[in-house]
Amino acid sequence: MRTALTELTGVRHPIVQTGMGWVAGPRLVSAAARAGALGILASATMTTDLLREAVREVKSRTDAPFGVNLRADASDARDRVRIIIDEGVKVASFALAPSRELIAELKDAGVVVIPSIGARRHAEKVAAWGADAVIVQGGEGGGHTGDVATTVLLPQVVDAVDIPVIAAGGFHDGGGLVAALAYGAAGIAMGTRFLLTSDSTVPDAVKARYLAATVKDITLTTAVDGLPHRMLRTELVDALERAGRTRALAQAVRRAAGFKKISGLSWPQMIRDGLAMKHGKDLSWSQVLLAANTPMLLRASMVEGRADLGVMASGQVAGLIEDVPSCEELVARVMTEAARVLGALQIAGGADKVSPSGD
Repeated sequence: MRTALTELTGVRHPIVQTGMGWVAGPRLVSAAARAGALGILASATMTTDLLREAVREVKSRTDAPFGVNLRADASDARDRVRIIIDEGVKVASFALAPSRELIAELKDAGVVVIPSIGARRHAEKVAAWGADAVIVQGGEGGGHTGDVATTVLLPQVVDAVDIPVIAAGGFHDGGGLVAALAYGAAGIAMGTRFLLTSDSTVPDAVKARYLAATVKDITLTTAVDGLPHRMLRTELVDALERAGRTRALAQAVRRAAGFKKISGLSWPQMIRDGLAMKHGKDLSWSQVLLAANTPMLLRASMVEGRADLGVMASGQVAGLIEDVPSCEELVARVMTEAARVLGALQIAGGADKVSPSGD
């Protein structure tokens, strides 16, 4: 299936595996890329040295195109951009809108720039600055998210910009892909669905928690870092929502110290990164610290398997997922389902935005 996304990035299928911290490492990214999707390596939880090693490991596993996700507001964002350029990475994606200067630097080097956005005005801004495409995440999506549903946000953005739009938030199968294409999207991005694959390094016990979750077990909370954050309801989430400011600050300092040791960041850098995530919000100091070390909370569950001590970012779609296929099996299934749905709707190939590849 050819769309503006496949033409822009060189992947075989209009599917993106999103850059999830502690989850989207070399093994998952290379597996997604080999399956024909656009794998995105998560860099926010890596030092710059580890990022370069991870990029090289993915390249050693596959010749397929892949991308790197980074935070535009991180203090070392420019160093990470330089690694992307030096290592010949195809795509740079951003969790927050990158500056006009970062976009220009990447595009001058031939890197495709795809920011993630959660509002129409943000899409219009990055499009005007030269972004090649945008990932539009509706409120159903996991992690930091907005409050507008994908079915409302997606058509707004498609109408507002003239660059490819990739739909995220609530997608897990071929029917969803066809629905996104019908709205005018060039493809879909999936996070939770790729987390729940056999190529994901997330511990089996944590995957079991996701598989057992119903839609009602997935909550939207500001207790973790002061920003709307969609995740599985866990013991930690309950504790943070009950905790007073003094207790929350003590917990934040303890976890921040652990992330400082792993990341190599200094206290001033962590505070700056935490403040950068405020986005004008009135956050307490405990929330600022938690914003800076949210990766540590994710690491407890996604790496150490401690679902009781960590947070588990999750899209609402986790309540619909029941198995753990390989990336190859997942992508093939999505494309087969999409072809079946298109066939049932008697949609012939050759449309302007979507046409069968002939394979």
